[in-house]
Amino acid sequence: MAKKRGWTKRILVALGWAVGLFLALNILLVLVFRFVPVPVSGLMVQRRIESWSGENRYTSHHRWVPLEEISPSLGVAVIAAEDQAFADHFGFDWQAIEKAVQHNEHSRRKRGASTVSQQTAKNLFLWNSRSWTRKGLEAWFTLLIEAGWSKKRILEVYLNIVEFGDGVYGAEAAARTYFGKPAKRLTPSEAALLAAVLPNPRKFRVNAPSEYIRGRQAWILNQMRQLGGAQLVKDLEG
Repeated sequence: MAKKRGWTKRILVALGWAVGLFLALNILLVLVFRFVPVPVSGLMVQRRIESWSGENRYTSHHRWVPLEEISPSLGVAVIAAEDQAFADHFGFDWQAIEKAVQHNEHSRRKRGASTVSQQTAKNLFLWNSRSWTRKGLEAWFTLLIEAGWSKKRILEVYLNIVEFGDGVYGAEAAARTYFGKPAKRLTPSEAALLAAVLPNPRKFRVNAPSEYIRGRQAWILNQMRQLGGAQLVKDLEG
């Protein structure tokens, strides 16, 4: 009996060390990416692995640029489209979550309520899936980046790693791929078009926008004006 208790204690100690190491590595990663440009994201790695089973050759485009080299219009556009409470919440928009739950109870077409912070955490550190494990880890990393990064840093990382199309990651790659210009020179209309495909950038296409995407683009442009335009990004805590 004493021998069994000894093994149980050793297992618990080992598990404690494993959990402690996992948490420490998470915190270290978040602290590193508070200052260091992100070279690759979890989503980029996932897409690369998925491409191995495909017949077509997969190419990816990604180039990190600081927030100052991205048109403020794009920052405003993604906030208008994805998370209008971005400046005010601590990672989670509980009002949007409640509305999404109520909507999903009565509709086949499901609505999400992920904030820019949650999407940044998921795209950077995790993978695309609907599992509760991934959702739990997403919440954990969301809290970490909200505690360790400024809002401007969260937006900067998001704009540099978000998927704008098959193999197109980040504002600079998207601007050059679809408009032949650097991200700094994106117009409000172009920024709104990029933001319009974000619900599903592998289904909706920037270079062949449907009537639905054109409608979203117009709605986003209107929301951008109501939110104050470029000043919204300039006013974020830095």
